[in-house]
Amino acid sequence: MIGLISATAAGAAARDRLAAAWPDRTRVYDGPVGDAVRSAFAECGQLVCFLATGAVVRLIAPLLGEKTADPGVVCVDEGGRFAVSLVGGHAGGANELAREVAEVLAAQPVVTTATDSVGLPGLDTLGFPVEGSVATVSRALLDGEPVALRTELTWPLPPLPLAGEGAYTVRLTDRAVEPAEREVLLRPPSLVVGVGASKGAPADEVLTLVEGALRDAGLSPRSIAELATVDVKAEEPGIVETAARLGVPLVTYTAEELAGVAVPNPSDAPLAAVGTPSVAEAAALVRGGELLVPKRKSEREDGQPAMATCAVVRRPARGRLAVVGLGPGARDLLTPRAKAELRRASVLVGLDQYVDQIRDLLRPGTRVLESGLGAEEERARTAVAEARAGHAVALIGSGDAGVYAMASPALAEASDDIDVIGVPGVTAALAAGAILGAPLGHDHVSISLSDLHTPWEVIERRVRAAAAADIVVTFYNPRSRGRDWQLPKALAILAEHREPTTPVGVVRNASRPDESSRVTTLGALDPAWVDMMTVVTVGNTATRNIAGRMVTPRGYRWQESAPEGAE
Repeated sequence: MIGLISATAAGAAARDRLAAAWPDRTRVYDGPVGDAVRSAFAECGQLVCFLATGAVVRLIAPLLGEKTADPGVVCVDEGGRFAVSLVGGHAGGANELAREVAEVLAAQPVVTTATDSVGLPGLDTLGFPVEGSVATVSRALLDGEPVALRTELTWPLPPLPLAGEGAYTVRLTDRAVEPAEREVLLRPPSLVVGVGASKGAPADEVLTLVEGALRDAGLSPRSIAELATVDVKAEEPGIVETAARLGVPLVTYTAEELAGVAVPNPSDAPLAAVGTPSVAEAAALVRGGELLVPKRKSEREDGQPAMATCAVVRRPARGRLAVVGLGPGARDLLTPRAKAELRRASVLVGLDQYVDQIRDLLRPGTRVLESGLGAEEERARTAVAEARAGHAVALIGSGDAGVYAMASPALAEASDDIDVIGVPGVTAALAAGAILGAPLGHDHVSISLSDLHTPWEVIERRVRAAAAADIVVTFYNPRSRGRDWQLPKALAILAEHREPTTPVGVVRNASRPDESSRVTTLGALDPAWVDMMTVVTVGNTATRNIAGRMVTPRGYRWQESAPEGAE
């Protein structure tokens, strides 16, 4: 919960705007400011104070404890111009909160954390438990000193400017080791602990068993991703409490699912009790991985039979492939989600000219794999292979990556062994439509006239269907030096069903500095105006030229007659 505190009418107005935008995330604290700050600090994970920074510093100074436990605090000035990350930039999430608050209030975020200021991700913000000399190694990164990355297992990481050798080290490991003097340990969520338990098994017995199994195998409990068991044990108190005390989720599988997993140590006892010959090993192995600790039983001081079993598996890392649409070219039409994925990826794959558009957004350490026109299938295979190797990959395309772009070939290569995230972008048809007016106000279709991958007979059949159905058509890839007859042929097909006066929009390099556009007619369009950087939108029989803009009526009853000035 985010506590909101203000002292003046102006501050209260900004506070109320934030509260209205985030009704489920915020709580307003009224009354004397000092009391409000103290209450919010104790009760909330984050605070936004619409007060002077000096006042907030004095109020929270006696309340500060450990940086890993204190709430993040953001200050907003009286004029609502700045959102300042004051305390808990990383651990408390104040840096990101400042950016979110600034977006809602149209303010400027102020973040002074050194790594954020130069575009480096903080080592304590990577989403992993972290141990060791975070400040020392972060300072080395900031100073440009060589910091070595040592990975004992592959796991998707964000970009970091790390070297092969160096006096400082970032080490990715799930082993129970202590960090060296100039070392940071990152703990990936690589371990799955399968657990079985008799009814009424004490939590202490289950927890002692798990901790002992990890300790004997030399594994860190901070790398446990989840506890897993059979579904009939989903509410077994000893298992539920063990998961809670370890701070990990409890996942369950049906007995049928577990019975289908090959295990080295099946037993008749669980088969009779819950319907599967293995619970601990099968639950740990059900999603694959390496069995590090075979089934072991708990030991009881009273000599009674063991009530719990466990097994530990190192699960394979799942790479991450984000297929990112960059929009039509203008930076302000690149979505915030696309920017976030570009900064998250450690590997970027894309067409060289598209890489140039966004190179300045990449974080230091991003590995860029770029290629020229005609290498689409190669880029798709490369991106999937990098993700399968356990990396965080961004594959970029113009417009929306799913529209005549890289999503289709990439997903044709990908299987369920990687995570795939689609990031939508503004398409060329939408960008051109906004420039032309409202040509896509009713049903519309996009058709590529490139016959490099699709036979012309198929393209022609689609054009004829759209023409007969009286649908607005946007042509992609309409004309190149080597393909100069397809557009005239497509226009001739449409002309069989539409008047020569039908409005047609021609937009080149939509949203880019050299953008050009014109509204003409089906009869007057000169194909020489068109190249591969152009989209052509042909209206239907209802489309009108109104004040120089293409408008396709939606069909509302109040639009039965065209307004004055329509042609």
